[in-house]
Amino acid sequence: MRVIGITGGIGTGKSTVLAILEKEYQAYIVETDKLAHKLMSPGEIAYNQIVEVFGTDILQEDKTIDRGKLGGIVFQDEEKLQQLNKIVHPAVKQYILKDIDEKRQEGQLAYYVIEAALLIEDGYKAICDELWYIYASQQLRVERLLQGRGGTEEKWLQVIRNQSSEEFYRQHCDVIIDNGKSVDKTTETIKALLCK
Repeated sequence: MRVIGITGGIGTGKSTVLAILEKEYQAYIVETDKLAHKLMSPGEIAYNQIVEVFGTDILQEDKTIDRGKLGGIVFQDEEKLQQLNKIVHPAVKQYILKDIDEKRQEGQLAYYVIEAALLIEDGYKAICDELWYIYASQQLRVERLLQGRGGTEEKWLQVIRNQSSEEFYRQHCDVIIDNGKSVDKTTETIKALLCK
């Protein structure tokens, strides 16, 4: 089983690459953002710690975490954001390591794919056989974001500037996929990578 890490900035088209891997190669996909949300549910690994640190005020009537309230707290306070990350990121990684182990033992999968914006920063290089950087020009990224999510050009440029630089990704990743052309071209590139 080949463990592949997928990373890149906002608007580079990581979802497109994941869709190709899932559809064409039956890859098992783990999106760390979605997994983090799952692990914040009652009974899951990060839930009790978050409630302990942030209090019961962040809970809704059904005892689930009100992500809007929690977001309101952490995005105004860098220290609180770091506290949350120190709970969630290790929980996600622990879950993934256990999951990889189980899937390896089952022996059914050819590809296990982990997608995360902070794949490099969170030390996933040690877990993955290879890291893929999904690239698209800044102009194309902004166009995609405006089309898909609305907002303003200034807003998206600011988001892009706050993320890791292209040089950083290129320096730390084993593979660079130019996702700025057509879906067919990206599909061809992936095929070449997986059939080598």
